[in-house]
Amino acid sequence: MAQDELKAPADVAAAPADALVTESGLASKVLTAGTGTDKPGATDTVTVHYTGWKSSDGSMFDSSVKRGEPASFPLNQVIKGWTEGLQLMVVGEKRRFWIPAELAYGPEVPGSPRPGGQLVFDVELLSFEKGPEPVKAPADAQKTESGIAYVITEAGEGESAAADKNVQFHFTFFAPNGQPVQSSKQMGGPQTAPMDKLPPFFTEVFTQLKEGGKAEAYIPGAMLGAPDEFVRCELELIDVKEPIPAPPVPEDVAAVPADAEKTESGLAYKVLSKGEGGDKPTAASNVTVHYSGWETNGEMFDSSITRGETTSFPLGGVIAGWTEGLQLMSKGDKFRFWIPEGLAYGPKQEGSGRPGGLLVFDVELVDFK
Repeated sequence: MAQDELKAPADVAAAPADALVTESGLASKVLTAGTGTDKPGATDTVTVHYTGWKSSDGSMFDSSVKRGEPASFPLNQVIKGWTEGLQLMVVGEKRRFWIPAELAYGPEVPGSPRPGGQLVFDVELLSFEKGPEPVKAPADAQKTESGIAYVITEAGEGESAAADKNVQFHFTFFAPNGQPVQSSKQMGGPQTAPMDKLPPFFTEVFTQLKEGGKAEAYIPGAMLGAPDEFVRCELELIDVKEPIPAPPVPEDVAAVPADAEKTESGLAYKVLSKGEGGDKPTAASNVTVHYSGWETNGEMFDSSITRGETTSFPLGGVIAGWTEGLQLMSKGDKFRFWIPEGLAYGPKQEGSGRPGGLLVFDVELVDFK
C-alpha cells in the first residue's frame, strides 16, 4: 500500500452497488486480485497491511501503513467483520470492507476513544500461518438442550446445584491450542454467584454436579461470540449455598437525579454514607468492594451482596465508570453511581447477556492497596 492510500476512499460513506454483501451484512470489494486459492481459517494467524476510516466523517483512525510495518494477529481475536472478511481473501489480495457497527465496535459513542458506527478498511493479506485444529466435543459427551456438550470427570458429593441456590465455583477457558485464556484461579480465587444470574453454559452443567464435582464443558462458540465450533472450559463446583435476599431497588434508578454530582466525563454520583476518610485509590490500586448493579428498568444484573462476599480487582481493569468513580472514594464510603453507556458496556443489545445503556451501581469501598 502506498502512503497516498491513507486518504479516505470516495465510497467511504456507503458500500457501492457492486459490492459483495454476506448474510451478516459485511460488504466488500476486491481492489487487487491475489494469487493461489488457499484462504485463512478462523484460527489462523494473518499478516496484513491495512487502513481504517469512519464512514460517518471519513476520518482515519488506524493504519499499519502509517506506522510503516504490517500487523499480525490470530484471526479469531479481532472484530467479527475482520474474522469473517479475511477468510474471503487469498495471499496478495487487497480488499475494501464496509463493516457495520454490529460487526465492529458498536455504535458511535460521544467521548469514546474507539471508533463507532460503520467502519471502512482497506486490507492487503500478505501471508498467513495455519492455527491449531478446532476444538471438537468428545464422541461420548452428553449434551444439554441448548447444545452444550459436557463430560463429568468427578460427580462430587453433597448438595446438588439448583436454580434457587448460590454456587461457588472455579472455571478455566482454553484456547484451541490448549492454553488457558481466562480462569477464576487468575482472578483471585473461586467465584460465587446466584445460579439464576449465571449464563447457561455454567448453570446447565452445574445442575449435573454435586459439591466437589468437576466437568469439562464444550460450549458452542456462538454462545460466547466466538467463531470456534466449540470452546473448552473446565468447571469445578466447590460449594452450594442458600441465596441472600437482594438489596432494594433504588428509588432513583430510572434516571440521574437533579442533586447528583457530575464529572466532565458524564459520570454522576451521590454519597450515600461516609467512611473513615483519608486516602483514595488510584487507577493502579487493587480495590475490595461490596456492590449491586441495576439497569434503569430496576432489574438487578449483579451483586456481591447476594453472593455473600466482597469482590477484589485491579481498578484499572474494569469499566471506565468504575475506574473513575472509585477514585473519588475513601475507605468505608458508599456511593451511588449513574454510569452512562459510553463509560460502561455500551448500548443495550438484546440477547447479548450483558447489561447495557445507563447503569446504576451502589458501591462500598471496603479496602484498597
